[in-house]
Amino acid sequence: SSEDALHQRQPGPHGPSPSRPGPHRDTGLSPHTGVVPFVALLLLQRRPVAGRALLVTGSGCPGHSLCRSNVQEQTRRQVAVLNATAQELFSLYLKCQGEPFSSETDKLCNPAGIFFPAFRVNRTSERKEVMVAMYKLFAFLNASLGNITRDQEELNPMAKDLLDRLHNTTKTTRGLISNLTCLLCKNYNIFQVDVRYGDSSKGKSAFKKKQQGCQVLRKYVQVIGQAARVLLPHLSPS
Repeated sequence: SSEDALHQRQPGPHGPSPSRPGPHRDTGLSPHTGVVPFVALLLLQRRPVAGRALLVTGSGCPGHSLCRSNVQEQTRRQVAVLNATAQELFSLYLKCQGEPFSSETDKLCNPAGIFFPAFRVNRTSERKEVMVAMYKLFAFLNASLGNITRDQEELNPMAKDLLDRLHNTTKTTRGLISNLTCLLCKNYNIFQVDVRYGDSSKGKSAFKKKQQGCQVLRKYVQVIGQAARVLLPHLSPS
């Protein structure tokens, strides 16, 4: 349940305590645990990292003025857009990687060997539990898109359609994370979320970079439909 992810721990007045450092800037390090302040969440979303941030409930939420009046409807639209465009993004990515990815997709893009956030909520789950799971999923996806986009700018700099689609997906994902952050804070006083990020592809071979992006996007296609089916009913007008 979501309570398993909730930790009643307040950050110190000067930020993370020494025993729980924030995510390290070196993306090559293995995952670890740290406390990420609310104000740093949007900054963190821009950085492809491997790390963890501790979820906390408490009195640290900013004013509700951060939420737009239509935040719930906007969140619905963003999830629907990501769901509708995921398969197209994956197909375009495959096309631009060339062989052997086009002919051996099932083998090379099998996501079984990579980390991807577990998504165990369903339509009967509590709304808070669903929102926390969604934040973890899309924060991970946003960081992964950063890795993939950086690699494709290096490997396929002339693939304008793919790069545009990656940038547009990232933009939508960042907007969604911002809205989820707002809803979690406003409705549940949750201002820090436990997020594990995948490994950076920096320093890997061109083939491994292509494969990692392929695996992540394949898994994304599989999960986004389920996420949309679970989240959208929770965002329906009451």
